[in-house]
Amino acid sequence: MKKVTIIGAGTMGNGIAHVFAQHHFKVTLVDVSATALEKALSTITKNLDRIISKGDLTEEEKKITLANIQTQTDLKAGVAEADLVVEAATENIDLKLKIFKDLDVFAKPEAILASNTSSISITRIAAATARPAQVIGMHFMNPVPVMKLVEVIRGYATSAEVTATIMDLAKSLGKTPTEVNDYPGFIANRILMPMLNEAIYALYEGVAGVNEIDTVMKLGMAHPMGPLQLADFIGLDVCLFILKVMHDGFGNPKYSPCPLLVNMVQAGHLGVKSGNGFYTYTPGSKDLVVAAQFNKW
Repeated sequence: MKKVTIIGAGTMGNGIAHVFAQHHFKVTLVDVSATALEKALSTITKNLDRIISKGDLTEEEKKITLANIQTQTDLKAGVAEADLVVEAATENIDLKLKIFKDLDVFAKPEAILASNTSSISITRIAAATARPAQVIGMHFMNPVPVMKLVEVIRGYATSAEVTATIMDLAKSLGKTPTEVNDYPGFIANRILMPMLNEAIYALYEGVAGVNEIDTVMKLGMAHPMGPLQLADFIGLDVCLFILKVMHDGFGNPKYSPCPLLVNMVQAGHLGVKSGNGFYTYTPGSKDLVVAAQFNKW
């Protein structure tokens, strides 16, 4: 397996492309937007420069990594020679189903099709293809070049051979793969999202303020980032989407999103990406400032 295609040039897509290219795979990064592809290459270059500044990469290795990446706006051309396709498009079920239907037609019959989805059923995605045994989840963590975990999600029809191949592949990227079965939230989000939701409920019910909640979890539970700051980092819209997937999938009220989270997303306060969530984010500043509407809490 030498040729890999990544679908989607956003935060996750460019990070996945970076990691594969740095580990000597030939990577094609596909996106419908040429501008997004240019931005992705710029981001990858900056991240490589950051690694160089830490002494963990040479200029020659950077040059080789960038040479391993080509870009493409045409899906058919982009996946034609791929041994593995990793879809990292927006977390939207209709979009992902369409992509996988197209991948099934355009990719080589023996190619493995993977999704970086954080919550959408791999079994459902695989059912959109004529090769469900070759469809699997590869859920990388953000930021991809830094985080070691890859959650490998085995759909109902995913073969043992494909699972073993992807587990070994993740190890070759310097990652630690963890195999899980395909149920709502998988493992990472099934445990994480209820914790974030409960932290938001604690704020909503006036139990404690933003700083207090995050401080308790950082200093009391040794978490590197408090749950409200982490929710901002993930994106409050993403958190809401995943909670809805879990609530629909299990029918259990314990996964019901907090009304405060729903209101914030409806108001466009999505966290870091919008500049305002539980904290207010100023470009270039690393200081955490509690959002004005929560100061009184």
